[in-house]
Formats: sequence, C-alpha cells, structure tokens
Amino acid sequence: MTGTGITRRAFLTGTGLALVAGVAGCTTLMGGSSDIATRRTGGQAPAVPAGTHPEDTVIGLREHPRIISAYGGVYEHRRTEVMLARMVSNLLAAADQPNTQFTITILDSSEVNAFALPGGFIYVTRGILALANDMSELAAVIAHEIAHVTLRHARARSNRVRTSEIVDRVITGVLGGVIDANQTAERTAQSLAAFSQAQELEADREGIKIAARAGYDPHAAARFLTAMGRFAQFAAASDGVDFLSSHPSTPDRIQRAAEVARSYGPPGTGVAGRTDYLEAIEGIDFGDSTKQGSIVGQRYINPAQRLTFTAPRGYALQISNAAVVAVADNGAALRFDGASVPANTGLADYLRSGWIAGLMPETVTTRTVNGIETASGRARTDQWHFHVSVARIDDNVYRFIFANKDDSAAFRSAAEETVSSLRRTQPSDLSSLRSVKLRLVRAASGDNADTLATRMTTLNRGRELFLVVNNLLPGDPVETGAPYKIVRVE
Repeated sequence: MTGTGITRRAFLTGTGLALVAGVAGCTTLMGGSSDIATRRTGGQAPAVPAGTHPEDTVIGLREHPRIISAYGGVYEHRRTEVMLARMVSNLLAAADQPNTQFTITILDSSEVNAFALPGGFIYVTRGILALANDMSELAAVIAHEIAHVTLRHARARSNRVRTSEIVDRVITGVLGGVIDANQTAERTAQSLAAFSQAQELEADREGIKIAARAGYDPHAAARFLTAMGRFAQFAAASDGVDFLSSHPSTPDRIQRAAEVARSYGPPGTGVAGRTDYLEAIEGIDFGDSTKQGSIVGQRYINPAQRLTFTAPRGYALQISNAAVVAVADNGAALRFDGASVPANTGLADYLRSGWIAGLMPETVTTRTVNGIETASGRARTDQWHFHVSVARIDDNVYRFIFANKDDSAAFRSAAEETVSSLRRTQPSDLSSLRSVKLRLVRAASGDNADTLATRMTTLNRGRELFLVVNNLLPGDPVETGAPYKIVRVE
C-alpha cells in the first residue's frame, strides 16, 4: 500500500544473526521451485469478478509462475494456509464477492510485501506474516489487495507497465553497469508498485470497509502502517542507509486510515484475533529461505544445488531473490546467479553470445576448477570494469559477475579467489547450516517488553528486533500468559 517494500534479510554469521536491508517490491497496506501448487480459495482455477476484462486472467496466468520464481517459490505452512483460506473466504463475502475465486499464494521471501495481479492473483510473503501481530492486521493487508483487484487497479497498472516488466529482476541493470543492489531493486519496486496515490488511498478506504464488514478490527490498518514505519527505520539502521529519505513513512496515510476506521466504531471494535494468529504462524521461517542457500560468514552454501563458494573478506554477502549479491568496502560489487544455457552450448560460446556489455572476446578462457567446468572473461563499459565467469554443475549454469570502477590488482585477485573457491558441498558445509524460526514465548507475571526482549539478546540487535516484530516500545506492559514473538536460531 505504500508502493515500496522493505526487505528484511537475516543470515548467520560467526557472531549470530546479522540483519541487512534493501528495498523490495510493491508493499501494500502496510522465494525455490515454481512447481509447488498454490493454495486456492475454492475451485480448481482462479476466477475474477463478473465483467472483468478477458485479458486479465491471461495476464495473471502468464505472470503467476514468474512471480513465484522471482520470489523464491511457494512457502508451505499448513496452519497458516488454513487460516488464510478462512480469512479470504470471509473477506470475499464481505466484499460482495462470495462466489469469486482468488488465488492467494504465500511466497518464500523475507520481504515485507504483498501485491496483486490482474486475474485475482494475490501474494503475501513470509516477511509480512512475521510482522503482523493479529488476524485483523493481516486481514487489512489482504482486504486492501482484494480492493485493488475489484477496483481494477491491477489491470490499470499492467497497462502502464507492460507485464513482462513486472517480474524483470536485477540482471538487466547489472549488465548495463548499474551494480548497486538497492538501486536495481528500487527500480523493480517502482515497476511492480506503480499504483497511483489516488488508487492506494481508494484501496485503503475500500479495504478497511471490507475488513470491518467481515468483523475484523477496522483500526488494524492504521496500526499495521505504524508497524511498517518502525520496521523501515529498523531496516535502515541495520544497513547504515536512510531508506526513509527516499521511501518516507506515511503519517498522513496513517491518519487517513484511522479516520476511516473511526466511521466503523472506536478502537476495540471488531475481532483482533491476536492469539489465534500468532499460534497459526508459529514456526515459520524467518529471514532468507534456505531454498536459495545460506550465508555463513564469507561462504555461500546451497544444499539443493550442491555448491558452495567463499567471497574475500570485505565483501558483505546477502541473498537477493534469486541471486547472491555483495558490495565490498572498496566499492566493488559481486553478483552470483543462475542462467538458462542449453546443454549443447559451450561456456565460452555463452560468454561471447552478447549478454554481457562490452565483453572483450580475446580475454575469454576456459579451465576446470575443483572438477567444475568454467569459462571466464573481462568486459568494459564507460564507467565499469567487469570480470565474468560462468560454471556448469550437472545441468545448471551459474554466473559470477564482478564489477568495479577500477580494474585494480586487488579487484582482479578477489574475482579469481572467489571463482577458484567454487566447489561441490561437503558434509562439513552442511553441518554449519542453521535454520532461523519465529517462535512464541509466554509473558510471565512481572514481565514487560524489556524483560521479554532479553530472550533475543544473543542475536545482533535482537532486543530491537523483538520490539519491532511485536510492535512494542521499551518498557511497554505485556499481558501475563499472552504469547509474544521471538526469533530463534535452531
């Protein structure tokens, strides 16, 4: 609903859970395989309200698998799926669409994100599930997205931004010489989140009305917008970058949402459903999906693809959708991703096929690294020097793209060191992996927000994270016996 999202990346380091931030796709109110079945609200095929343009379903069906692939696949968590199915059914009835079918998909992504496509396709991420604190907050998110679809906003957006651009990820920007992961992700956000301010406000109003009619607390929309603002500040501080300067918090929007909510009753009106909601999401993964691999110190380990590599010190690795990206202390950047290359195409031929701008063909060489076939070359544009390597493991091809303003000896050495470290995973790699889960703790007599926050002090900025994900302030009272969220490395 704000038009931009805040990425919450969580990964293991030698000192615990590190947190970094990036700008993600369209966030409203407020990643794996694409062949996993989505959970639907009835029926075998998605349908949309009567009178919807016939092209809407075509657009949605075409873009749906791309969205799933770009966001790490479908996330399966049975209790959450059951909760969502019931919630959507209630909201559709309240929206006077009781016979309408929407495809609602949980994306395996840590982004705090939700969005809709034409044709009745609605998406929520693990990240947004982790930030919400009760049924009414999530209902506000989904009702807002239902409003976008029923008000035909999703189609209007797709007419302005051709649907092929909706899922256009970072690669084009990188290969054109823009290597800052946040800048490229921001451009993706702008294409995916091209709802106008008027459309967002209209969906706010309609969404609050739908949620209130369904019996949920209408004030949850303003409450969750507030939580989003706090989370954005936490994310910015985690990365040392003020994302709020270009993606400001929305006090005016919060005030408007609160005013609309008051027309349906005072605070406390409707059902919040806090305990039921928290129990439904307990145990969901927190942070980056292990389907996309994990970062342990300077190593990237992907058990599914059976590969690992190590980046030099000074390169801060993070997982960004279907890629591993890093920016070094000296300004150099790295992107590691996969590519679709026919089995009968040689790696050297692929390097020369034109996908990398400014490639110098005479620099292309081939060699075997730790039993893995590779090809490498250099490229140059007006502003950037590139060292590019591709590797074939089984039937898959992977790419290392290093970029820097200067083609220094240190830059060349870092590229060589990283590519030379690529190898198949070993038992010792897999034993270092840990899962990060969202769990619940019950407040005891005498507890407050500060005492509960000590449950997470073993994590980097864990105390602050506890307050943010529970939407509490230091010293706030808590309810004895009530559940509260913690993040735990297991």
